[in-house]
Amino acid sequence: MSLTKAVYIVAAIAAVSVTAIAPPSAGAKTEKTKPAKHHATASQSLPGGPGTDANGMPTFDTEARAAIVIDYNSGATLLDKNADLRLPTASMSKIMTMYQVGLDLKAGKAKLDDELPVSEDAWKTGGSKMFVPYPGKVKVSDLMRGVMIQSGNDACVVLAEGLAGSTNAFVDEMNATAQKLGLTNSHFADVDGLPDPNHYMSPRNLVMLSEDLIRDFPDIYALASIKEFTYNGIKQGNRNPLLYKNLGADGVKTGHTDEAGYGLIGSAVRNGRRVILVVEGLPSIKARDEESDRLMEWAYRAFDDVTAAHKGIAIDQAPVWLGDKPTVPVATDRDIVMTVPRGPHKELKVTAVYDGPIKAPVTAGEKVGELHVEYGKEAPVDYPLYAMARVEKLGPVARAAEGIAQYIWEKKH
Repeated sequence: MSLTKAVYIVAAIAAVSVTAIAPPSAGAKTEKTKPAKHHATASQSLPGGPGTDANGMPTFDTEARAAIVIDYNSGATLLDKNADLRLPTASMSKIMTMYQVGLDLKAGKAKLDDELPVSEDAWKTGGSKMFVPYPGKVKVSDLMRGVMIQSGNDACVVLAEGLAGSTNAFVDEMNATAQKLGLTNSHFADVDGLPDPNHYMSPRNLVMLSEDLIRDFPDIYALASIKEFTYNGIKQGNRNPLLYKNLGADGVKTGHTDEAGYGLIGSAVRNGRRVILVVEGLPSIKARDEESDRLMEWAYRAFDDVTAAHKGIAIDQAPVWLGDKPTVPVATDRDIVMTVPRGPHKELKVTAVYDGPIKAPVTAGEKVGELHVEYGKEAPVDYPLYAMARVEKLGPVARAAEGIAQYIWEKKH
């Protein structure tokens, strides 16, 4: 029997449950894979708020100079307005500083209880401050809180000098890490985000880095949800306005300079569904607060997460040729989540595609096909399908009998 490409419809949307997949919990070890980005909506709509584009996809008009909204679970881009512009980031780039701190701690350069010395340069650093003492020493764990909660420029300098020997050496590490992470529209000139023409990130890169921080260093990311921190007798509140609203927000970072305007990276979780947004170039604190709130609410109102397949759960029984079993269960190696406009989801189709029937023997974990997921007019996305069990090859006598049976069947048909 010759192998031909066979297509088997596994499920229409009526058979796919609407659900939300929880992101990794703090401290959990997970395989680092970036979700496929399965669709992107238009960035503009009717002035003043939400609308729809020519394909019926939800859109939102924002006064921000640049903005992006993504669904963390699926990787879908929900809004894109100038998301690849290289812009001054102000304090939002401190999440790169903290990501590098995470790498240095993991490499054993310091421990959370270690105390790092405060230099005069660190003590004199302007802008937002943790108010580190000089002369003095500060615990690494306190410095990390000072950066994530209080946005302390002085804390950034103490960490950089203590972990890398100098701020310049630490900045070099940040730029090398950015390249490894694929942050192609990012470059760093300092550790605190103070204005420099060679210090910039794009909104898309800020989202990508936020996703990396959540996945790779959840304990560091968790600091972004703390609303206040008292150090050296001085209590300061977290500047993220989303934390003080009933949005499910738990991060990430605000930023402001005269050059950058007002910006924010916001992240929230509702019923296991995480949304991350970036807004930049807004004219005031009030505009930043209101626009980030409106965008976050829109992302949850306008879209749903739909689970097309669950990791390790059989989605189909693939036919096997000349095996000791006629079929083998197949599944994806991760949850396949699609973000689609809220409402009836009749246009979502999930299809299993095999080059088959699959020829025995089949090994458990072997890639045997693809799961083809389509929604409306958006570009389809393919995910690997793997065999969940071993299927042995039939012996010579059984193979001969199977061949005779197949020959007789073909003659009759």
